[in-house]
Amino acid sequence: MHHQEKITVTDLSKRFMVSRPTIYIVLRGARLQLFVPMASANERYKTIKYGIKRLAKIEKTLEDKLRRQAKRYNKSYPGEMLHVDTKRLPLLKNETKQHTREYLFVGIDDFSRELYAGIYSDKSQFSAAQFLQDDVLVQCPYTIECVYSDNGREYQGTPAHLFVKTCYTHQINQKFTKPACPQTNGKAERVIRTLMEMWHEKESFVNTQDRKLKLKRFINYYNTVKPHKGILGKTPYEVLDNYFKQNL
Repeated sequence: MHHQEKITVTDLSKRFMVSRPTIYIVLRGARLQLFVPMASANERYKTIKYGIKRLAKIEKTLEDKLRRQAKRYNKSYPGEMLHVDTKRLPLLKNETKQHTREYLFVGIDDFSRELYAGIYSDKSQFSAAQFLQDDVLVQCPYTIECVYSDNGREYQGTPAHLFVKTCYTHQINQKFTKPACPQTNGKAERVIRTLMEMWHEKESFVNTQDRKLKLKRFINYYNTVKPHKGILGKTPYEVLDNYFKQNL
């Protein structure tokens, strides 16, 4: 650079891509002959090393938490826990508000994600008991040890309550979500959402009998064809088949 060339602070700011105050600070340091590296006064950069360590620690904590949750919520064998729930179904296209709404009952095995489902005319204890007896226990190839549900009246009651009585008869324990926390029964709620999105919203139903028939077809597809992320891309049938081959 020629010694007679006039360089302004603005020129230096643009050349070195820093702010004008930074140029003034450097010039002041030069006048004072401070020609040694200076610690940054920028707190953001001074704390970045600590911040990275902190983020790594938080990430490790989250990983450990997720690992504990997976261990806690993924059961180790078929029938250890069956999640159940109920969903009021929409009216069919040819139905009016005067028609009786039907209810979808679902059960999903925690270990294998095998799906059981049935449609009933109400969500009473009688329908819940019939669902458990006819749609689950009659078809299930393994023993159900525990049923997990919300605190709905169709699932909870006195020893005379028909669903409770059916569980007792078959030596099935009952566990319930915390009051006002039905979201803790996430597997059942998630499979209901899947059913509504992949079956009910994509099918056309002539009548209630047609809807029940197409539900059975979807259950077969869900259990034997559809891969599931929660079980490493396998189908419920494959998980059960592998389990029984290894343990029989």
